[in-house]
Amino acid sequence: MKKHSGMRPHDVVVLLKIAAKEGNNWYMKDLAYELGISASEISESIHRSVIAGLIFEDKKRLLKSALLDFLKFGLPYVYPQQPGSIVRGLPTAHSAEPLNREIQSKDSYVWPYSKGTVRGQAIEPLHVNIPEACLKDSVFYEYMALCDAIRVGKSREKNIAIEELQKRLG
Repeated sequence: MKKHSGMRPHDVVVLLKIAAKEGNNWYMKDLAYELGISASEISESIHRSVIAGLIFEDKKRLLKSALLDFLKFGLPYVYPQQPGSIVRGLPTAHSAEPLNREIQSKDSYVWPYSKGTVRGQAIEPLHVNIPEACLKDSVFYEYMALCDAIRVGKSREKNIAIEELQKRLG
């Protein structure tokens, strides 16, 4: 068995893409195509998540309570993010669904994206291909935006994001 060398940012992306599948059947090649990540890296990512106790040994079902704990307690410390310069991009964190319905802010956060239509402070995504992948899957987009709210938000935003993730992940 391979040694576990720690989680990587795109491991969170892969886990949340699986969550977005909402119990539907999926294959690693589907995840690779939809996320723009190589099939071998998807396989390695899932392997790391099994070792970390975030997905069952069958490599299909998430350990949702462990994933929620990791997102809540680990994400802001392991993959913190500070808003950057003003760029054009795709809204994230409190600037995107579902939080933009509850949180009004003059500050917009975006993932830098050349085809984006919103200007805001840059938030580095957990993987470079997230904007493209999110445009193809609205459920996944919400998961990723909620994660960014945990990474960059203040207490109120983080708490609302965690509540939303708990509702979605059960």
